[in-house]
Amino acid sequence: MDRFDRIFELNRILQNARHPVSRRRLEEELECSRATVKRIIEDMRLYLNAPIVYDRDLNGYRYDQSEGEMYELPGLWFNASELHALITVQQLLADVQPGLLEPMLKPLQQRIDSLLELQQAGSEGLQGRIRVLQMAARRSGDAFQTVAGALAKRTRLRIRYFTRSRESRERRDVSPQRLVHYRDNWYLDGWCHLRDGLRTFSIDAIETASPLDEPALEVCREELETHFTSSYGIFSGAPEHEAVLLFTPERARYVASECWHRDQQGRTLDDGRYELRVPYSNPAELVMDILKYGPDVEVVAPGELRRAVARRLAQAAALYGRPEAEGESA
Repeated sequence: MDRFDRIFELNRILQNARHPVSRRRLEEELECSRATVKRIIEDMRLYLNAPIVYDRDLNGYRYDQSEGEMYELPGLWFNASELHALITVQQLLADVQPGLLEPMLKPLQQRIDSLLELQQAGSEGLQGRIRVLQMAARRSGDAFQTVAGALAKRTRLRIRYFTRSRESRERRDVSPQRLVHYRDNWYLDGWCHLRDGLRTFSIDAIETASPLDEPALEVCREELETHFTSSYGIFSGAPEHEAVLLFTPERARYVASECWHRDQQGRTLDDGRYELRVPYSNPAELVMDILKYGPDVEVVAPGELRRAVARRLAQAAALYGRPEAEGESA
């Protein structure tokens, strides 16, 4: 028997037993040693919340049914979100440099390792067989710790911020509201006192940050949610437009299962194409997501978005229409 078989068998034995089951009987029926029996019982108690108790008077193990319900064994496999969370946290902890939190983080790392080990089938575990890949992650820089500290202490920040689109730098006072990890990069949602409104700042574009003695301006959660989650992607503000996208039949089944926006609407047309409607305000990120589908998508509306995508495609086509760079021709 492997570990899963023994867990299922132990559960069956305890559920069917009318009296506490002795350790010796468990060793025989589970075909294992005393130490293995004890380890399986501890695993079930710790990771599966199994109410296994030892009855000293009757010298055996049983399920505690003091609450009146028979214990049911949960599924012994993580769902996608649980597995992603565990593997992600495990890899993040592995990358953490030694610091003040190391003594507290190490037990967490060991606990996650144990959870993943519980799912092992045979002698090899999951850790080396699952990868969580990051793509286009940018370095957060030295400002991250200062930003996080001000967020926790609820104090204002004075930052020097580099705006890539304008290639300009500005000094701003910001009341931090929350940190956001989006597409492998960190952002700060905050109240900008220069612009007198809510803004999102890319942490890697904060060149300097220093805490101020003034308390941060508080923005209620409902206002934050309305401002930052109603539009498309990382860009904030109420959506002002609706993109209508048509995907080829070959891409339809993939796009139909994707979530571009919480308020999106999609339908499969009679000819097999897939129509996706997405609300947005700032088109920058939406244009990038459309371009990655190349000839498999057409922007039907609005006209301004269609023209923006067409311009980018024309620029790309012109780039590849040039003669090959010297040394690259066959």
